[in-house]
Amino acid sequence: MSAPFTSATSAYASAARLISEQASGRATGVGAEAPGGDFAQMLSQQLSNVVETGRASDQVGLDMINGQANIVDVVTALAETEATMETMVTVRDRVISAYEEIMRMPI
Repeated sequence: MSAPFTSATSAYASAARLISEQASGRATGVGAEAPGGDFAQMLSQQLSNVVETGRASDQVGLDMINGQANIVDVVTALAETEATMETMVTVRDRVISAYEEIMRMPI
């Protein structure tokens, strides 16, 4: 039963590593930031939010297994994680769609 928890922990660690690598790469980048903010930074923050929401959901699940939480807390945490993931998937799909549209434009 520890395999799913190990897999989840590994996935969170990988995501956190990617976020920190991206953040360190942006810190040494050249160029001025846009007045409205950096799109890559916004995506990085949202990805961090997804990771943290998943960690919180896992912790509530572990608390329930240990008898320290009730089923309503687990369902609520899972619903929040699902909503956050769906938002990121939607953003990803729209970015890919925009990229494909740009690639179809004549030069």
